[in-house]
Amino acid sequence: MRIMAVFAHPDDELGCVGTLTKHAQRGDEVMLVWTTHGELASQFVDHSDQEVRLIRQEHGAQIANKVGGQYHFFDMGDSRMKGSRDEALALARLYATFKPDALITWSDDHPHPDHRMCAKIVFDAITLARIPKILNEDGHSFEAHRKDIKLYQYVTSTSNRPVVHVNITDQIEVATEMFKLYQDFYKWQYTPEQFKQSREHNGREVGFKFAEKFQLRQTYYPGLEYLL
Repeated sequence: MRIMAVFAHPDDELGCVGTLTKHAQRGDEVMLVWTTHGELASQFVDHSDQEVRLIRQEHGAQIANKVGGQYHFFDMGDSRMKGSRDEALALARLYATFKPDALITWSDDHPHPDHRMCAKIVFDAITLARIPKILNEDGHSFEAHRKDIKLYQYVTSTSNRPVVHVNITDQIEVATEMFKLYQDFYKWQYTPEQFKQSREHNGREVGFKFAEKFQLRQTYYPGLEYLL
């Protein structure tokens, strides 16, 4: 399989790093994608834009290395994402190159506008990646990615989409290491023990020791004989 996780800012991916690592360990192709560099974080008040990008690129490289996958940064602007066609098209062209079987991203209703816009373009790009004339505007040359893609989103209480749990018991320690990377940088009060406890809580819901969970938003459903 090919798994792509798309988020707005470095550290957003902490909700799925155990799952990504598990897939990579199985031999699946994994790609982490960030639509911005998270350049407006308070830790960067005294840094130039170039310094911020270098720091964030290093964070991305470290996380991708621990996961065992590739990574890619867009530069759509921290807190400036619009959910636009251009943003979705840029992502669709990455789909056409990587050809994901499954995507992971934010929920549709998160309070942060970048998170909502990220979820929007992840969904919109699935359709744009299927249409050669759109992909190849302005002289580009991409092969359309028309495969049905499973879309997994972080869980939200406002959605009744089906919840999927992934057993990350064997990956919990490396996932916690990735959390610590950001905790040390941001000086979070949220501790590694609390991080593990939240995954333990997820696991108890389905009988695993540790788990991550997502809601499944299918993009194209299998053909039916009747609606009911």
